[in-house]
Amino acid sequence: MNNQENNKFLGEENITKLLFKFSIPCIISLLISSLYNIVDQIFIGNSELGYLGNTATGIVYPITIIAVAFAWALGDGASAYLSLAQGRNDTVNAPKSIANSILVTFIISLIMLFLGLIFKDSLLYLFGASSNSIDLARDYYLIILYAIPVYMLTNSMNGVIRADGSPKFSMFVTALGAIINIILDPLFIFKFHLGIKGAAYATIIGQIASFILSIIYYLKPKTFKLTKNSFKIDINVLKNVIKLGISTFITQMSIVIISLVCNMMLFKYGESSEYKSDIPIAVIGIVMKVFSIVINIVIGIILGAQPILGYNYGAKKINRVKETFKKVAIMTLIIGVASTFIIELYPQKIISIFGSNDTLYINFAVLAFRLFLMFITFTCFIKVSSIFFQAVGSPIKSAIISLGRDIIFFVPLVIILPNFWGINGVLISAPIADCLGMFLTIALIINFFKNLDIENTEIEQKNIYLKKSHPGVIITISRTHGTKGKKIAKLVAQKLNIPYYDKEITALVAKESGLDKEFISNISNSNKRLYDLYLTTSPVKYAIEAQEKIIKKIALNGSCVIVGRASDYVLRNNDKVIKIFIYAPLDYRIKNIMKMYNDSLESAKKNIALSDKNRANYYEIISNQTWGQKENYDLCINSYLGEEQTANIICDYIEKLKK
Repeated sequence: MNNQENNKFLGEENITKLLFKFSIPCIISLLISSLYNIVDQIFIGNSELGYLGNTATGIVYPITIIAVAFAWALGDGASAYLSLAQGRNDTVNAPKSIANSILVTFIISLIMLFLGLIFKDSLLYLFGASSNSIDLARDYYLIILYAIPVYMLTNSMNGVIRADGSPKFSMFVTALGAIINIILDPLFIFKFHLGIKGAAYATIIGQIASFILSIIYYLKPKTFKLTKNSFKIDINVLKNVIKLGISTFITQMSIVIISLVCNMMLFKYGESSEYKSDIPIAVIGIVMKVFSIVINIVIGIILGAQPILGYNYGAKKINRVKETFKKVAIMTLIIGVASTFIIELYPQKIISIFGSNDTLYINFAVLAFRLFLMFITFTCFIKVSSIFFQAVGSPIKSAIISLGRDIIFFVPLVIILPNFWGINGVLISAPIADCLGMFLTIALIINFFKNLDIENTEIEQKNIYLKKSHPGVIITISRTHGTKGKKIAKLVAQKLNIPYYDKEITALVAKESGLDKEFISNISNSNKRLYDLYLTTSPVKYAIEAQEKIIKKIALNGSCVIVGRASDYVLRNNDKVIKIFIYAPLDYRIKNIMKMYNDSLESAKKNIALSDKNRANYYEIISNQTWGQKENYDLCINSYLGEEQTANIICDYIEKLKK
């Protein structure tokens, strides 16, 4: 299915059908990932180790999340970079980004291994180990720690496999490790009596199997090829990979902060309760694993809805955006309410899956499930809304919702409330944070839909067409803000009697892609936001691809002048292209902007700086080259000479080239 067909599919197909098509694979993949986190605790809890064994795994869990934070950040960054490189046919830097991410992931894993061995007991005590659980935690931790390089590399590589167009293989990589873990856990724990070490061995053998499968894939990927040179550190490429993966890192580290603070409070106030510290830490570890199953189902739904939401938002098909969100919200509420019903009515049956007949343990588990997950429906809606805002290109709202519930509300509450209600204060922190987070989420959702501007540009788009021309040169003009570059470009087109293209390109792209003109225009005028949009929404990729297609069509149509949009790079393989860059002294540009827009001096300076930064950023994303670098152009000219004079020089230069 080509992009135009895919656009029509996302914009016209029944939304329920689309949700089933895209969401079910996401849900399956996430549930498989959940198995990794929950299987060990089921078998350990039902062994002679009991709840102390689960306490040990709960203590080690945040440390593995730190490893995943680095691995996913570098893997997601490389995946995003691969997508960008594919869009610009960059076969040099794409493999560099992947190889560099692998190399840095490996280096970080060795550092974590080294530091983890030196500070092993300090870390375990920090995450809630007691004198009763430290030996078990240490046994489990050391085995998991030695395999941390394999674990991190697998997680980093898996994201790239998905981006390479093999999501099913990526899912199989994860599934293989989970299945091996499930098979080996009972063998090692019960048959060979290896206890908690057996659970750890089963886990790392599964990880090694997944790693081997990932290596096999990397020997023959679809869109890139790694060589020895790919593994040479390239600071510029690596910097972009880190930029693209930083949001993933922040999200994962917020989980670490929550786990760390929660375990510390459970240890502190658990010691002064009848439960002591080991039971609360073991129980909350299980509660969070059960919670992860529910949350992964709703996250799978909204992840599947991302391309539907993103495309229709970009196309200004607001009714379809509303319908998609409404259906996702209804599904989320159904799953949340059903989960709440099961958790509130049958907590003892849930906890029995994880073993242990200790009365205090069961009593606290029942209390924890009923209090901690009281408003799991709200949590689900909060997470879904956060990803919804990513899909429609609002990463700031997404971050506010996600960090609001977890960091701004939950962390302070879990520190403050136990001072008044002891261990119960830890448990009621979650539902209160859920309520506060829900109020914030609803406010942002209502505000978002209230302010949506519905415009119909269909009629305007139908009347757009390519202008008549004749064979000859194609002149691309890039310019710094305030140089009067557009006026000069128009003069050049008039003097040479050839078509001029600027805003007309946006209209043609809108017609080609089905996306809204304003949405397309905003893409090339964005800075950091473009990265977020590119990662989270398919319409940006469609729009950029459609824009490149239109620019190439314009060039094939005949001689013309094209302004901006990285057209010099898009047409780099066209031998008829003449690349011009127009610049001017800052004072001259400031005066022009003040005159054109009636700006103040300070406002003009800010507008010039922002506009130039956005153009440079867009150009770098599209081409991986530096905007305004003289080596990239045939002619760089100072427009301080005046519009007419500058246009004449450009025309004279072109005439000389023809001879």
